[in-house]
Amino acid sequence: MAAKTTLNAKNLEALGAQRLAELLIEISTGSAAHKRRLRMELAGNQGSSEVAREIRKRLSSIARAQSVIEWHKVKAINADLETQRSAIVTVVAADDPKEAFDLIWQFLAVADSIFHRSNSNDIAFLETFHQACADAGVIASSAGIGTDVLADKVFTVLQDNDYGQYDPLIAEMVPALGKDGLEHLKGLLVQWLNEAEEEPADADRKILDWGGSGLNEIYAKHRQQAARIALQDIADAQDDADAFIAQQPEETLRAPMVAIAISDRLLLAGRAEEALRILDGVDHRFEMPFEWQEARAETLEALGRVEEAQAYRWQCFEQSLNGEHLRAFLRKLADFDDLEAEEKAFTFAHGFPDVHRALAFFLTWPAPAEAAKLVSRRQAELDGELYELMTPAAEMLQEKHPLAATIVLRSMIGFALDCGRSSRYRHAARHLAECASLAPHIDDFGKAQPHDAYVNELIRQHGKKHGFWSLMG
Repeated sequence: MAAKTTLNAKNLEALGAQRLAELLIEISTGSAAHKRRLRMELAGNQGSSEVAREIRKRLSSIARAQSVIEWHKVKAINADLETQRSAIVTVVAADDPKEAFDLIWQFLAVADSIFHRSNSNDIAFLETFHQACADAGVIASSAGIGTDVLADKVFTVLQDNDYGQYDPLIAEMVPALGKDGLEHLKGLLVQWLNEAEEEPADADRKILDWGGSGLNEIYAKHRQQAARIALQDIADAQDDADAFIAQQPEETLRAPMVAIAISDRLLLAGRAEEALRILDGVDHRFEMPFEWQEARAETLEALGRVEEAQAYRWQCFEQSLNGEHLRAFLRKLADFDDLEAEEKAFTFAHGFPDVHRALAFFLTWPAPAEAAKLVSRRQAELDGELYELMTPAAEMLQEKHPLAATIVLRSMIGFALDCGRSSRYRHAARHLAECASLAPHIDDFGKAQPHDAYVNELIRQHGKKHGFWSLMG
């Protein structure tokens, strides 16, 4: 049974309404956020119209604010935004969808002020406004907003989407827009895409950017890019792969990520041959990303060329030791065949020319026992300068493979002392202390020196590096 002083609803109810009211006044004193929450609750008792009035007032206040949003204020401000959004969705929309739609549209418009003032990571804010886009789609459907009116409103805000706050809006509005609304929006976007940019009226607009383009040309490119992205969203909503492709500038078709996007849509449309041509037509001057390689393998499978797809996955793995290629390869195998293939992959990795890439593969797979074998067999090749790799390797190996962890730690110590990197002496001293703690757990050092002998050798070679030894206490 919970104690009488445990903070729960039942125990607090025992205090009585008057005492609780006094406590709420006391707790909210000095906290604007708490006061706003209490006012919202009081407004709720008066009905949704009073809640709507409070929300509208608060959103107007947020839009007018001028102060910079530092990182430590993000959480509180985003919580305030979430309070307003939640009240729109849960209270106002249930009673008056049309009023709720006006409010959620006003809420979305606040994004410009928020992002303009923000001086930190905007991910939290962006997630909030993206959720509001989803809310707007649901509310628009229940409010019965005319499709042409809705398309006009969507078109207007998409022209000012500098922070990406409206990125999911078209997809979320598809049910409310319907076929006619989408076509109307599409027509507005096409017209916007093709309209000529007006010549700047003032001399300042004629200043050239670093690339030699006039500002009106820069604005035109920005407008065209925004329109094309929106038209791509409409093409996806209409399952029109050709319309999606038509909005890709010719110069981007050879970019791997663009080719992936196009091939995905062609595959869904049952046009695998075209998808493969698009993928194979990319610029191969640079190493292809994993996503492109896997898209190509999946396209080969869609064409019934399963063995070729598997051979391609294995080839990609052998070239890169990217574990994702191996996982994709193994997923396509029958039971027990995958165990044999995994063992074959491990054997290949052990002989890979770049020992560090092999070590990274075993760490991320993860296969600590294999990593330990690799370290023990190829310790002379380890580069202690690569502390971003060696540090997590030592951490993974120290519990069950203390000798391998010691070898890795010694590689970093050796680099710091051999190269005289005084900035790394503090880390090297810590690594040496870790080696000392691991030594009692090593039964056989094999080809490696026992700890005491290793320390004596360090003293012999680097005894005059007082900056390091002074850190050893």
